[in-house]
This record gives sequence, structure tokens and C-alpha cells, in this order.
Amino acid sequence: MAIAAAITLPLTTVYRRSIFCSSFSSLRCSSSFVLQSGIHQTLTISAVRKPNSGIFASMSIEAPEKFSPDSFLDRRESGVLHFVKYHGLGNDFILVDNRDSVEPKITPDQAVKLCDRNFGIGADGVIFALPGINGTDYTMRIFNSDGSEPEMCGNGVRCFARFIAELENLQGKQSFTVHTGAGLIVPEIQEDGKVRVDMGEPILKASDVPTKLPANKDQSVVRSKLDVDGITWNVTCVSMGNPHCITFGTEVSQDLQVDGLNLAEIGPKFEHHVMFPARTNTEFVQVLSPEHLKMRVWERGAGATLACGTGACATVVAAVLEGRAGRSCTVDLPGGPLDIEWREDDNHIYMTGPAEVVFYGSIPL
Repeated sequence: MAIAAAITLPLTTVYRRSIFCSSFSSLRCSSSFVLQSGIHQTLTISAVRKPNSGIFASMSIEAPEKFSPDSFLDRRESGVLHFVKYHGLGNDFILVDNRDSVEPKITPDQAVKLCDRNFGIGADGVIFALPGINGTDYTMRIFNSDGSEPEMCGNGVRCFARFIAELENLQGKQSFTVHTGAGLIVPEIQEDGKVRVDMGEPILKASDVPTKLPANKDQSVVRSKLDVDGITWNVTCVSMGNPHCITFGTEVSQDLQVDGLNLAEIGPKFEHHVMFPARTNTEFVQVLSPEHLKMRVWERGAGATLACGTGACATVVAAVLEGRAGRSCTVDLPGGPLDIEWREDDNHIYMTGPAEVVFYGSIPL
């Protein structure tokens, strides 16, 4: 088996490795990926394994070569998918330039394979930048790591904004309109590189979340009881264009300590609960102060992730509705903090946080 890789990486940073094989059945396998951050150094590594042997016969490291993100993103080879890997607080995505077509370049099944962290690139989802519709500048679509298509993704839309800025060579403070399954979203790239997103208004009407839990405050579900595997949880239901179930504790223990949760065990029971006909994202929240919340999330279609932007927004809404926090909060997630504000004057939620390039890559389809 022969392996070749082109890597651009900063001298002081180590990244997750990714290998892209043209054929899993052949003896030849090639990879090409480029990492970007700070100072760049390019290495080309080749290795050859003797047939029927586990011993590598040779390996060479070639001289650095010049790399241009612009030229990389302009590539249009047939049968090859060029992408950029981004992350927002560890919630990672494969970004694809799809502006030349209204249909995604790959299928949900292909997205599942690309998102596989052992046999693919590894990601929580694949995001496509498509032409705008209904007067918007762009359209964003997402395939989750399980092949499902969510309406929106908060961390994803920040990565999307940075990706668009790079594709269009936009500098400094920039804002544009994005059509999503959750409606119009307006991200704004700040001078410091963070992205502030107008996430619109939260949806509280129970049937629109959707949840089958009966409304207990006007038409919404606030601090309602939900039986999950014999344990009664207090939950508030919010939609940010996608459904969220937020809990601050159980009937017995109302001050949740999120670090001790076994998300892999409890998360799927919430996600697939009969009370959520479209499944649900679930946020488990610990109140540190009225301006500081700590959250862990089980995402619908992706499982436990390091961050969830729509979940952080829904969490602040739930905290306000339950009288636990103010309208402006820092929400700590495993991947880092997000600043969330639910404005009283326009009822919109504003999310501010980072989005970072991980690497540039190509993979045969």
C-alpha cells in the first residue's frame, strides 16, 4: 500500500490526522490535506508497504511547497470533493462550496462516511454553501453525522460565515443573509474574527416546537414533568427552528451537576422520547450564577458534542422563563464559552462565538 499526504500546518500546532483513500480494496491509497493556522510549513510524505507484508519499505519527506487557500478552493476536478474543515468550540464540520448548484454535491449516505472519525474525515456534520433563495445571499444546508438533515446549527452557521468570507475574499467586519431550514439567519463577522449571529425569535408554542407535552404556561411548556426511564425530569421546551428540551434537574434533585452525567446512556432516551415527534436536542444545565450557565448537550442526529449553538440559545431562553438567569449570559460548553443575549426589545436571540479553520482537504467520491 502506498500513502501520500500533503500537509500544511503551523510549526507549534498538532492536529487530528485524516487519511483519504481512493479505493479501500486496492493496494494504493492517496491522501491530500492542508492545515491552516498561523505560520505554514508543508511536508509531503510518501510510504510504500511491500505486498503481503506489514513492513514499510521506504519513507521520504520532501521540501516544503507554497500553499494558497484561494487556489485550493478554486479547484474543480471531476470526481473529487474539495472541502475545508472548521470547528466552532470543538463542534466540527466539513464545509463544501456548493454555490454552483442548488443540490448538495454529496448524498446523506456519503456524508455519513465522510463524518466517520475512524474511516473518514471525521466531523459532526457536512455543511453546504448553496445559492441564496427568497432574496437571501446564501443558503445553508446540513447533513448530520447520521445522515439526517437538521433545520439549523448555531455553531455551524458561524463556521459557514467564516467559510463564505474566505470564498468571497471578504475582509474586516461583514454581514450577510442566509436562508436555512429554520428561516432567515443573519451572521456578522466581527473585527476580532468572532461571529455574532442574529438567531431570530425563539418558538415557544408546544405544538410548534414540537412536543406532545401539554402546555402549562400560556401555550408553552415550562418546567413541566417528563418521565424518562422511571425518573421524573423538570423540562422546558424551546425551538430555535429545531427542537430543544432543556432541563435543570429532576424532581428529586433540582440543581443538576452536569459533569457527572452519563450522556451516552440518558441522551438517546430523551432524543427518541414519545413526547418529541421530531426527536429532540437535549440540554442538561447547571446554574453557576444568573449570568453564567454550564451546559452539556445530546444533539439530535449527532449525539454528545462539544458545543451546540442553538442549544445554548435555547438554554438561556429556558433559564429566563424559569426565573433562573438574566437575558444576557455566558454559557460554558465542553468546547468553550458562548455569549448569548435574548433581547427584550425585539425578542431576538444573539449568539457570539468563534469559528476556526482546521484544515483544507480533498477526497475522491
